[in-house]
Amino acid sequence: MDSLARQISRFSLGLKYEALPSNVVHEVKRYLYDSIGCAYGGYLTRDVEIVKNIYADMGGKAEATVVGSGNKIPAYNATLLNSLMFRALDFNDIYWKQDPSHPSDIIPVALALGERENKSTKDVITAIVLAYEFECRLCEFAVPGVRERKWHHATLTQFVSPIVAGYLLGLNEDQMVNAIGISGSHNLTLGAVTAGKLTMMKNTVDPLAAQSGVMAALMAQRGYSGTEHIFEGKEGLMQTLGPDWDPDKLVGSLGNGFKILDCSMKAFPCEALTHTHISATLKVVTEHDIKPDDIEEITVTTIARAVDILFDAEKYKPTSRETADHSLPYCIAAAVVDRKITTDQFDEARIQDPQIQSVLPKIKGEASEEFERMFPEKQPSKVQIRLKDGQEFSAQLDFPKGDPREPMSEQDLDNKFKSLSSNLLSGNRQKEIKDAIWNLESFQNMGEFMTLLRVD
Repeated sequence: MDSLARQISRFSLGLKYEALPSNVVHEVKRYLYDSIGCAYGGYLTRDVEIVKNIYADMGGKAEATVVGSGNKIPAYNATLLNSLMFRALDFNDIYWKQDPSHPSDIIPVALALGERENKSTKDVITAIVLAYEFECRLCEFAVPGVRERKWHHATLTQFVSPIVAGYLLGLNEDQMVNAIGISGSHNLTLGAVTAGKLTMMKNTVDPLAAQSGVMAALMAQRGYSGTEHIFEGKEGLMQTLGPDWDPDKLVGSLGNGFKILDCSMKAFPCEALTHTHISATLKVVTEHDIKPDDIEEITVTTIARAVDILFDAEKYKPTSRETADHSLPYCIAAAVVDRKITTDQFDEARIQDPQIQSVLPKIKGEASEEFERMFPEKQPSKVQIRLKDGQEFSAQLDFPKGDPREPMSEQDLDNKFKSLSSNLLSGNRQKEIKDAIWNLESFQNMGEFMTLLRVD
């Protein structure tokens, strides 16, 4: 039987825009709109500024456009910088089955290589479909997921980014297999980046894995060889990270439906497992007009991994945006005090607000075996608030806003895009970019489209 990498390569190189159903193309545009909005939101963050300045000092060949600045830099560098902008606020998409991941982290590979190679926008759309297809499939490949084995999901992204890059570089089958083997040999990412006190690396490891795929594809294009049996071979991924893998989840029934239709968007700029809990909290607080000072205790019932990831000791004393947006106690406390969760709640000054800090110790997490059995088909949450006078109020929800079963509407997406870009773009420019995305096929090439993304 052909290697898993070869089966993936053969399918990917054979996929054509004309074979994509209209609803799949529509979803590509929705996720592109959402992701570019996130890029504007991340444009002025400190971590993006650091990388931007490093690349400004480096210089290099003008190949691909940086979102926001409009500057052209080497495609390899543009991939990391744009992906970091997409990711910086933890507001871009989420797919969570056995593993979580953010497939839109790989969209910048398609943008950069599409522009560098002067590809049609239809080719870029197809490459984005491949990004979602295999990133999502890899989330189901390990049973349980690699996160449960103490590895971060950027470990998955390293195998997908060379597929997207190789598709747009026009690699042949052998070259694509080599590209997957090259990238997959050196980008396994430790789960430590999302444990305890978080740093800028939390949002950077996936962009780095996306960038690595570009280099791997460029190397393979020039004849560099890579390990073919990178998944199933001796000391490959499946042996190295332990037993219990389902190869059919990775390569079975390719072309019978597309995974992008199963992905979710984020209604809040924080870790995905917080979302249902935030919605439940906002429901209780607003329906019963609960004031922070009246609260005795808040109990959040969730799955065991949420308690493990989001309730450790460091999450009760966040000092950075990265730790706060992975702290369920902080997110709940901010929702109680501010009655909303936006990017403003993760401003470092806001994190230290005395009233939010006073609510934090009142929040506790409880793991539920019943909820564990429901996950990931559902992402259940029960939030119970007990007041100082003895009254108790609660809400239980099964899905976060943005899930395919409770999708964000076009108005929701517009509101999100405007909130993230209004300090950089006029209303007319926001509309121009939205219209361009929804009419992406009308552009002759990606370079023409990318020029529109410069800030005012």
